[in-house]
Amino acid sequence: MFALKSDRGSALTFGGVALPRWLRRPARALGRLRIEDIRYPRFGASISTGALFGFVLLYGGVQGGHSEAVIQLVTSRAGFAIEDVNITGNVETSEIDVLQQIGLDGWTSMVGFDVENARQRIAELPWVDSVEVRKIYPARVEVQINERKPYAIWQFGQELRVVEANGAVIAPFYGGRLAALPRVIGAGADKAGPAIIEAVAAHPQLASRVTAYIRVADRRWDLRLYNGVTVRLPEANVAAALAEVARLDVEYALFERDLSVVDMRLEDRITVALSPEAAESHNDAFKKMMAARKKGARI
Repeated sequence: MFALKSDRGSALTFGGVALPRWLRRPARALGRLRIEDIRYPRFGASISTGALFGFVLLYGGVQGGHSEAVIQLVTSRAGFAIEDVNITGNVETSEIDVLQQIGLDGWTSMVGFDVENARQRIAELPWVDSVEVRKIYPARVEVQINERKPYAIWQFGQELRVVEANGAVIAPFYGGRLAALPRVIGAGADKAGPAIIEAVAAHPQLASRVTAYIRVADRRWDLRLYNGVTVRLPEANVAAALAEVARLDVEYALFERDLSVVDMRLEDRITVALSPEAAESHNDAFKKMMAARKKGARI
């Protein structure tokens, strides 16, 4: 114990040693303090015990390497739990998939929420080209997604995939509104597709009839039309062949005839093949003509 003494006109002393001037006023206040006059708040002991217990848990969690979990627990219970996630820019990307990548559990804290980790996880989704994630205090997270642009449906074997203009695969094709995309078929069609699609688009009447672009031996293209006609294009001078076949259709309604194949592979000629029905009808007519000639010759 120590004693504070003050004689009139003398400085306060502590154990016989005079206190410096800056400690004298606090010393006088302490000297007037009596323990029996202190009034403790109701349930003060319980509150103090709870505070001590909480401090011990906090300290133990930090020392044990669980500081992030401790921060999440404390701040979420203090009113900083994430309550709303606003997702924009997504068309093909499901909001449920985004929320699963973020990994919210209802008590995730804004303070401990790792924006960069969430951004990286969302960027792993197949349709996501880039993404921004922001925290808006006190309780909202904003996710802005920029999706990849589908260009065509690539069929290779039995598999259908949605691809970008550079041929990069985005995701498997499962139908829906993407069914209106051009379909390119065969090995190499994913990379070479944009060139032929753009070349055919220069002739709108022809382009409107095409249902598939078929890559043959990764060297040239066949065009499959909606009525079943196949237009065989050459390896070189594709633009000239397209212009010629488009002209023939305008002038002679080429694709309205009973044809199965229009072969443009030779520069100096166009070869056509009749449809099976037309070929059978033609054979029947030919047989009847020959039978009539034989009959006339006998007479």
